[in-house]
Amino acid sequence: MTKQIKHEQIAHIITKQNSLEQAMLAEFAAGTYTIANPLVKLNPYGVCPLTAMVLFETPVMTEATIVVKGKEHPGDIRHTFPAGTKHILPVYGLYADYENTVEIVMANGQKNTIHIQTAPIHPDVPLPTSIKTTPEYMGHNLMFLTAAMRSMPVGYDYAGDVRWYSNENFAFDLKRIPNGHILIGTERLVKMPYFTTGLYEMAFSGKIFKEYRTPSGYHHDQFVMEDGNILVLSFDFYSGTVEDMCLLIDPNTGEVLKSWDYKNVLPQNVAGSGSQDEHDWFHNNAVWYDKKTHSLTFSGRHQDAVINLDFETGKLNWILGDPEGWPQEMVDKYFFTPVGDGEFDWQYEQHASVVLPDGDIMLFDNGHFRAKNKKNYLANSKNFSRGVRYRLDTEKMTIQQIWQYGKERGAEFFSPYICNVEYYNEGHYMVHSGGIGYENGETCEGMAVMKVMQPEFKDSITFNSITCELKDDVLMYELQVPANCYRAEKLPLYYAHETAELGAGKLLGNLIETETTKMKIKAQETGELVPEHYEASIIEEEDRLTFNAIFETGEMAQLLLVDEAGEVRRYPINTVAQNFQAMCVGTFQKADPRNVDVFINKTGLSGNYQVMLVAEEKLYETGVTISA
Repeated sequence: MTKQIKHEQIAHIITKQNSLEQAMLAEFAAGTYTIANPLVKLNPYGVCPLTAMVLFETPVMTEATIVVKGKEHPGDIRHTFPAGTKHILPVYGLYADYENTVEIVMANGQKNTIHIQTAPIHPDVPLPTSIKTTPEYMGHNLMFLTAAMRSMPVGYDYAGDVRWYSNENFAFDLKRIPNGHILIGTERLVKMPYFTTGLYEMAFSGKIFKEYRTPSGYHHDQFVMEDGNILVLSFDFYSGTVEDMCLLIDPNTGEVLKSWDYKNVLPQNVAGSGSQDEHDWFHNNAVWYDKKTHSLTFSGRHQDAVINLDFETGKLNWILGDPEGWPQEMVDKYFFTPVGDGEFDWQYEQHASVVLPDGDIMLFDNGHFRAKNKKNYLANSKNFSRGVRYRLDTEKMTIQQIWQYGKERGAEFFSPYICNVEYYNEGHYMVHSGGIGYENGETCEGMAVMKVMQPEFKDSITFNSITCELKDDVLMYELQVPANCYRAEKLPLYYAHETAELGAGKLLGNLIETETTKMKIKAQETGELVPEHYEASIIEEEDRLTFNAIFETGEMAQLLLVDEAGEVRRYPINTVAQNFQAMCVGTFQKADPRNVDVFINKTGLSGNYQVMLVAEEKLYETGVTISA
């Protein structure tokens, strides 16, 4: 056998970025670059096309200010960098497909104007259909939306112009942390439909400082505590359930310091929402730490419940939600009773619960089904979604609804999945309804995000996302985008003391050892290469490999790794298409369900391994040897 299947070895994104950075610095060192003739590198880290790096030297220490000129004056984005003689300045806020004007202004009075031409915007970046706000209200903030379907992480200015996006499939929420960096989910899938290796800590330049790998994977949300430790939503890869654990991660090592498993405090087979199944019984989509009560609050979409646990013991403190269907002893001990004369509705399949400074709970009430009993389920066209604020008395176990927005907009604001709220100050809130779907122009019954994957619905399904901000109940901002967007975050591009932070990033934490099977499939040894109809390929990364092929549904198959001593590790290949009751991020979905990825982590492996495939009751060669 003289050939092999396609085998691609890919450096980790941190490794690739370090090479780009070293090449940029070498070019800078080899030339004479001044303010009048700076070195300009567009998209310096390869993942953020509307960013650049400007490099030059000055004879004396002086501050430098960058001004990216807006298409109109309110669109100017500026930042002043600390004094130095070697100036390496991140430039944020460029427009796509545009000759951008960038001013460099030194504290000693020197100035220069440069022009940076950018490429057309990527077709998967959604362009707004409507924006209502003022430049005075938005200031230098952008509204960042992260993807739920075929769209990319993107930031819009006051005019709805795209001023930042990433061409990588970074998933779930984008959050700024105290050091000014942002945390966002990696693009490295470990398990369908959307579980990834962990989190990237990065700058808006695209520079990745750390990857925090979690053993079983990351999903939905994260929270940085005052001591720097990071709460990360995860699960136990081989437990048979998902989205029901939280990990505490050391930011310096990636080590798991503590974990909470909700199966220890909640029953899994009662009081399910309309989307619950045995596999995804809780569907945790938010985590929040409250210092006053030293407790953790989690949102469980598939139990229509927000729960609160003691940080130290993990014991259940309370449950916020409709008590129908729960065991009476739990209702008596953990649930709240509505009080007061005002309007009140329970939340259903909620997202993004946060604890406010006064202890109130604010969340996005998706309202999907809006009942615990199937007989009372509401059609989407007659339903509503909203941001809502509840006041809890944990001594008397009573609850009041004290604010809401969205119910009055009815079905046009209805989003059966994803979404979030943000609290800025008293009376100043964001409500992001990111999962609106239509079928032939009417509110989609069922989940539009699921239907669009079926060929018969592909041309009839459209999407919308509505992001609102209110101040004292006055609508100050509304952005509409023709896509489903997981969450919204309003942030300035630059943080207060931002500089170019150089040096190699770090790969922290570990992936779980991939489980093998002892089951042998009867197979005839062929000595032949994998047949062409499988279209098989292998991508090898520093910490794992991905085998990809096209299988017939239900086909019996295994991937084998054979070490130099002839010992065989067998990995099962699941060729049966999976049905998911939730699709919070669908960007990893493939058009052909027969297109299967097998992920094998190198954790626990050592040495060289021949890769082989068992299929069609035959043993095939790949011609590929991988190293661990």
